[in-house]
Amino acid sequence: MNISIIIPLLNEQESLPELTSWIAKVMQENNFTYEIIFIDDGSTDNSWETIENLSEENSFVKGIRFFKNYGKSQALHAGFAKAEGNVIITMDADLQDSPDEIPELYNMIINDNYDLVSGWKKKRYDNAFTKNLPSKLFNAAARKTSGVKLNDFNCGLKAYKNVVIKNIEVSGEMHRYIPVLAKNAGFSKIGEKVVIHQARKYGESKFGMSRFVNGFLDLITIWFLSKFGKRPMHLFGAMGTIMFLIGFLSTVYIGFIKLYRLYHDLPYNLVTNNPWFFIALTTMIIGTQLFLAGFLGEIILRTKNNEERYKISKEINL
Repeated sequence: MNISIIIPLLNEQESLPELTSWIAKVMQENNFTYEIIFIDDGSTDNSWETIENLSEENSFVKGIRFFKNYGKSQALHAGFAKAEGNVIITMDADLQDSPDEIPELYNMIINDNYDLVSGWKKKRYDNAFTKNLPSKLFNAAARKTSGVKLNDFNCGLKAYKNVVIKNIEVSGEMHRYIPVLAKNAGFSKIGEKVVIHQARKYGESKFGMSRFVNGFLDLITIWFLSKFGKRPMHLFGAMGTIMFLIGFLSTVYIGFIKLYRLYHDLPYNLVTNNPWFFIALTTMIIGTQLFLAGFLGEIILRTKNNEERYKISKEINL
């Protein structure tokens, strides 16, 4: 099979028939063998019923339904697990991503041998203040922190080699950073393509300003994981050791000064009356806690990840 198209969705019943027809037209024009996998992430409208009807009319339409809303990362994880195509295309269900981009994305993976190609919505139809400006700031921070030179980490339209999506773990809200996860997994040939951004035709956006706050927090997380995820002791242990030594040496110095003054019959204060003693003591305590945090991090890495996984309610043709 040439292409698997994975489409996470939440309450997008109006757009699904049009999107399916559009994809089918593009696929047939290019003689691709393909499948469309819709992942219903806990929709409360008739999205699942629409997917069922589409699958009855088209054998290439497949579906996964979650019991509740688990988020886009979990939806993509479920789709990646089921995808069989040589090239995996991800796109949003709201018709803002154009299926006409798929052939060029496919060629960049197959002919240009990219591991991953990310779309770049250079011209957007979103509100400039609430979405465009925060998005630019977010992407600049992501480029600086991750070292992956992409202009639009948030674009849902991406293409992957099958081997890439089978060797990365998308959890939490890390769907924004799949290129970074791919780079950390050893897939270094990452490209970008300017794609068309279309105005939303049906419904309303499911994302608000909170996604950018969460995005920055996730960015810090993935930076830490990429640098110290396998060896947290390298960070916490080093910081703890340095702080403990600073506090310990400061305490020794304070004690030495008192002994010196006692020996030479000079006036002195009790150590406990010296504010620097408590600063040094606090530094030692914090250093010890950081060192223990490193140990705990190493132990946690050796335990099973207990994050709640999505639970599939129904499947179609899978």
